[in-house]
This record gives sequence, structure tokens and C-alpha cells, in this order.
Amino acid sequence: GTHDFKGFASVKKTNKSTLRTINFLESTEENGIIKITVNGNGFLYNMVRILTGTLVEVGCGKRKPEEMPVILEALNREAAGMTAPPEGLFLESVEYD
Repeated sequence: GTHDFKGFASVKKTNKSTLRTINFLESTEENGIIKITVNGNGFLYNMVRILTGTLVEVGCGKRKPEEMPVILEALNREAAGMTAPPEGLFLESVEYD
């Protein structure tokens, strides 16, 4: 959905809107490899890496799944989880309307 993802961005101050739409976020596992696919209308700096790091913390039991809406609403980077490393991060496609 459409939310303010300010808490999932590395940049503290920006003149641009931090409102973004995530159409879907899906995680799958195949042969011991976890794949997270995110589709949206745009992403903030490190947004996908921070979302991924936070989801990894949920998966490891460091956070509860119910915390995700609270983290989103906090609009505070410190409320979110770690920033996942860039290795393994791929831009699959870009589409323009």
C-alpha cells in the first residue's frame, strides 16, 4: 500500500516526499536461499535494504511480525532494523508509465 516510508530511509532530511507505494513484497525460499521481491512506484535511499534487514530480524525471532506496522508508523529510522548488506541485491526491471 501507500505509506510514508521515512523510517525505512537512510537519509535523515529530504525536501522530497517520503510517500511511496509498495505494490507487493514477497519472500520465497528455494534450496536454502531466501529471495525477497519488492515491487513499488519508487524507493527511498536504502529503503529495500532496511525493509529486508527488518524482515530478517523478524525471521530470526528478534522482532515480532506485529511490530512491522508500528515501525512503519514511527517514521523513525531507529525503530527499524538493520540495513541488509548490498551483496545479493539486484534491480530486476524498471517500468515507466
